[in-house]
Amino acid sequence: MRGTRKTAVLTAATALLAGGLLAGSPTVATAAPAAPCTGDQLLVTRADRPDTTHVRLTVVNEGAACQLRGFPTVALAGQGSPDRNRPLRVVPVGEARPVPVSAGGSASTVLTFTPVLGEADGYCASGADPTVAPSLVIGVAGMGFQVAPSDGGRFALCGDTVRATAFR
Repeated sequence: MRGTRKTAVLTAATALLAGGLLAGSPTVATAAPAAPCTGDQLLVTRADRPDTTHVRLTVVNEGAACQLRGFPTVALAGQGSPDRNRPLRVVPVGEARPVPVSAGGSASTVLTFTPVLGEADGYCASGADPTVAPSLVIGVAGMGFQVAPSDGGRFALCGDTVRATAFR
């Protein structure tokens, strides 16, 4: 009888302990990843130039939380005519990872141009003529956004290639 009583007490204690641990354990919910961002909910707000070869573009989410991934497309604006836009070849820099962008949050990418050398009219080391444009058309999430430099200047580059970091 003694062995039976000990077994019953141990069984009851084990059940109580296990039940208490299971019932008292917090449930960890894993949220589903946010949907991909759409161009309709984004706004490219800034084209800051820390120097003559770099431009930081900031994208603001004006909609529900979403994920942004990848690299922008870039074109020189066609002086008021979209059919005159000149696409640039984008060389990706870094690995594209999903970037969660909360409602009202932002993400950014940095563009790097081949510099125009010299002053005023400048020149390209390759011997080609520099290209100058007052604005760029940036493709993000299937939408094109026309942006001008925040300092009121113009974009100047040599060649038809731009390096771009992944959004972060």
